[in-house]
Amino acid sequence: MVNKPLSKFYVVKRGGRKEEVHIDKITSRIQKLCYGLNMDYVDPVSITLKVVNGLYPGVTTAELDALAAETAATLSGDHPDYATLAARIAISNLQKDTKKQFSDVIDDLFNMYDDTLQEKIPLISEEIHKIVTKNAERLNSCIIYDRDFAYNYFSFKELEKSYLLKINGKVVERPQHMLMRIAVQIHLDNIDDVINTYNLLSEKYYIHSTNTILLAGSPKPQMCSSISMMMPDDSIEGIFDCIRLCGVTSKFTATIGLNIQNIRAKGTYIAGTNGVSNGLVPMLRVFNNMACYVDQLNTNSIAEIAVYIEPWHSDILEYLNLSKPGGKEEVRTRELSYALWVPDLFMKRVESNGKWSLMCPHQCPGLIDTYGEEFDKIYQQYESEGRYTKQIPAQDLWRAIIVLQAETGGPVMMYKDACNRKSNQQHVGTIRGGSFSGDVVQYTSAKEIGSCPQASIAVNMFVSPDKKSFDFVKLKDVAKIVAKNLDKIIDVNFNPLTEEQVSLLNHRPIGVGVQGLADVFILMHISFDSDEAKAVNKQIFETVYYGALEASCDLAELNGPYPTYEGSPVSKGILQYDMWNVTPSALWNWTTLKQRIAKSGVRNSLLVSQMYAPILSRLFGNSESVDLYRSFYFTRRVTSGEFPVVNPYLLRDLDDKGIWDDKIKEAIVTNGGSIQNIAEIPADLKAVYRTAWEVSQKSVVNMAVDRSAFIDQSQSINIHIMNPNYGSLTSMHFYGWRYGLKTGMNKLKTKSAPKVFQKVGKSAAVVEVEDDIEEMKKKLREEEENNMASLVCSLQNRDACDMCGA
Repeated sequence: MVNKPLSKFYVVKRGGRKEEVHIDKITSRIQKLCYGLNMDYVDPVSITLKVVNGLYPGVTTAELDALAAETAATLSGDHPDYATLAARIAISNLQKDTKKQFSDVIDDLFNMYDDTLQEKIPLISEEIHKIVTKNAERLNSCIIYDRDFAYNYFSFKELEKSYLLKINGKVVERPQHMLMRIAVQIHLDNIDDVINTYNLLSEKYYIHSTNTILLAGSPKPQMCSSISMMMPDDSIEGIFDCIRLCGVTSKFTATIGLNIQNIRAKGTYIAGTNGVSNGLVPMLRVFNNMACYVDQLNTNSIAEIAVYIEPWHSDILEYLNLSKPGGKEEVRTRELSYALWVPDLFMKRVESNGKWSLMCPHQCPGLIDTYGEEFDKIYQQYESEGRYTKQIPAQDLWRAIIVLQAETGGPVMMYKDACNRKSNQQHVGTIRGGSFSGDVVQYTSAKEIGSCPQASIAVNMFVSPDKKSFDFVKLKDVAKIVAKNLDKIIDVNFNPLTEEQVSLLNHRPIGVGVQGLADVFILMHISFDSDEAKAVNKQIFETVYYGALEASCDLAELNGPYPTYEGSPVSKGILQYDMWNVTPSALWNWTTLKQRIAKSGVRNSLLVSQMYAPILSRLFGNSESVDLYRSFYFTRRVTSGEFPVVNPYLLRDLDDKGIWDDKIKEAIVTNGGSIQNIAEIPADLKAVYRTAWEVSQKSVVNMAVDRSAFIDQSQSINIHIMNPNYGSLTSMHFYGWRYGLKTGMNKLKTKSAPKVFQKVGKSAAVVEVEDDIEEMKKKLREEEENNMASLVCSLQNRDACDMCGA
């Protein structure tokens, strides 16, 4: 029922004409956009009534559409078709407010005029403008604007907020324009390839990384999202030069992995000034402030920098405290991320409850530049010579690491020896660190900054219509195209730093990854830890690696191998799976491919990296990367507010069984997005729809190990433990390390803080009796003892420990 008389209201049309509001016109517009939706749930009239209640005299048609879209979005928790309808309304609104022809939009972006500065500031390069103008008719004619409507409301709002280009704050691009812009930047005037790539992007088979989406077609198309670098030199000049390098790189929205292990420790003598070093903490506060300042330069977010350090650095304990939520601000740097570059020797010392020696890199040269047995030999020699600054129980340092992970989710754990032993760049030199999320592993030096274009294939798109099989042939074909497209980005990329360009052209690394893996299992109705899921997981990555290798060999036959190819493992016939002692399946003809590679080489030193890019997954409405869903009923946050969302696969499966109703919805909400305790839901669905909290993390790590043989960079792995303790975290880390993972963990996700990590503050001192306080302290001591016992148990009993059920 409408509470306001409509005769008092008028709407302002886009041309400025005023018109009386008619409820039937609003309803008719919404109904036209309901094609193909489940009308048993979607009610256009109820949306209209809510929209009318939000009217005011002089409301514009654009505002009406926005209100209708938001109203539909609020009902997404009832049925996902409401999110689809909301997107259709919002996208239809955008299409009414933007030009249709791609060439017209590119022309406007090229001729953008800043009203404040009173000058032309082109958002599109002259080269791209000329190509589009020359091929306008063909490019305009092949764009299919109905594909815009394949995005759900929340995906579209993400595009609108962060990716679609604007002129003076107003969005002028449609999603299809954006995708065509990317395709033109990659292929330039090869219009056949432009159209082929556009179709793959617009049909949602794959998506490029954020940098490519944002900067493709721009005057400075820096399209590599992941940058790896090391501190150039242990000096004031080196440190401030590194700040400059990080600032310039961050300006173009790239994420950075920075190794600072070569910086001398606190208290170390400095001959040049006859003083002593202040160590890592004051230096990192400068980097922290720089990261904040980059945000003030009108980039999309605060600079994302992960600082890498090896656990033998003398300042390691102060380093671990930097990101803690409490404490004095002068010893905290919370805008930076943190990562550990862990040698096997440290893990062995923790395992054996041995001593661990902390050293200053300035006084103990060579450790940074070695790994494996050579590192162990030099490290133990320095120990015997007494060059360490301090010795502590290795388990004490380990405990500090896992306590921090439970409090903050980090640091990232990467294993130095595995990364070097299993790298196709190992012949170039020792690799000193990884990327921001631990998925890219490249050689860096004072003269080379690692850079890598990346893309994410939506593997759920390759499940057959009958949901019974997976199209590996189609996946291989798409992986080949994606790999070739990433290779082309290397040649057209704008490199703001000479060191970045040198590395990119010398080694030509690319990173093909996937998203929507959990969706594959759901669509095929197989449980995460089933034999079928294990086989699909392994063969997906085997196929991606094979397709990327085949594409790289094709390119080498045309253009020759990459400059540093000779001496690499691949040049010796050693592929990634050989380094893992794994035999591939019979799915692909590896023998023939190896013969081709032996003859022609490959064009790219690295091919596959499994990045964690939740926003890219959300753009397609897919599960994040290789992660499981954390909940099947959650909220999505957009600029206009938070909206409830139910997993569309679950709802449709429940609906097909005739058991979706308000009672079931409320039960799922009550159970925190889980269906495991709802009696009405059958067991076969419960087996398929388990959240990340309801699956053994041992199974998660096993999946990661299985696909690792076909990932020649690394993978960003998130671990989900609801209430972690010393034992479960230790078991998880050591399990992955023993099985040879390069990246043990990107982030630890927890649902609630475990008791052992909670502190008793003054607010808890409502207990006035000293005996009660002593009892509280006794309980905390007992908890600490129990947790240390669980840590020791996890190391002694290995696979039998509680991590298996965590």
